[in-house]
Amino acid sequence: MPTLSKGRYQARLAETRADIEAAQALRFRCFVDPAGGGLDADPFDATCAHVLVEEARSGALVCCFRLMPLDSGAAIGDSYSAQFYDLDALGDFSGRMVEMGRFCIAPEVQDPDILRVAWGAMTRFVDAERIEMLFGCSSFKGTDEAAYLDAFAMLKHRHLAPKRWLPRVKAPRVFRFAQKLRRKPDAKRAMLTMPPLLRTYLMMGGWVSDHAVVDTDLNTLHVFTGLEIAAVPPSRARLLRAVAG
Repeated sequence: MPTLSKGRYQARLAETRADIEAAQALRFRCFVDPAGGGLDADPFDATCAHVLVEEARSGALVCCFRLMPLDSGAAIGDSYSAQFYDLDALGDFSGRMVEMGRFCIAPEVQDPDILRVAWGAMTRFVDAERIEMLFGCSSFKGTDEAAYLDAFAMLKHRHLAPKRWLPRVKAPRVFRFAQKLRRKPDAKRAMLTMPPLLRTYLMMGGWVSDHAVVDTDLNTLHVFTGLEIAAVPPSRARLLRAVAG
């Protein structure tokens, strides 16, 4: 993937060990300890491509994520997400897939253009690799579901996975929001508490599992998220390709 430059930011693939360690250090700050001082690393890093979004002038890393391409759903058991979700139903997906993981933005930076550039880079990768489904885990900060009940109610009412692809429970601790919640969501509160990455997935036609995994290691609640590329609304696809171009 060639470097993508838009405004103040540029996105590129990691090329060196130092690049990957910079991404792991940002992940540590975002997922483990805001004070930093460590690396968030796991065995999946070795098999993924790592995308870095940097401030063009200073070179400061402001966002990162990793990508694991799969030839089809038959290989989905090798994904990071398969540790937490029973994804056997997606084993029948015949097209190329990519798992996006460890997405994070530096907490001290508040600029929507960062997310826009990240999705532009993702769009370039999807088009170049002829990807037909994008998937991963979308995380809510903390493990207390009470802070996100409207968001989970919104997911239940509008964004559950099609039955043919629906992930089943595998993790030992989950919040079965589709089963437990009976409330009508407050749309404004739901969108305010929805993670920005997940909001973007949903605007493009993405869907989620019917339960959230309680991940105490990373202090998050996460839902499996899928997006079939053919389902992205044409107007949204044009916007993404305009950024990617």
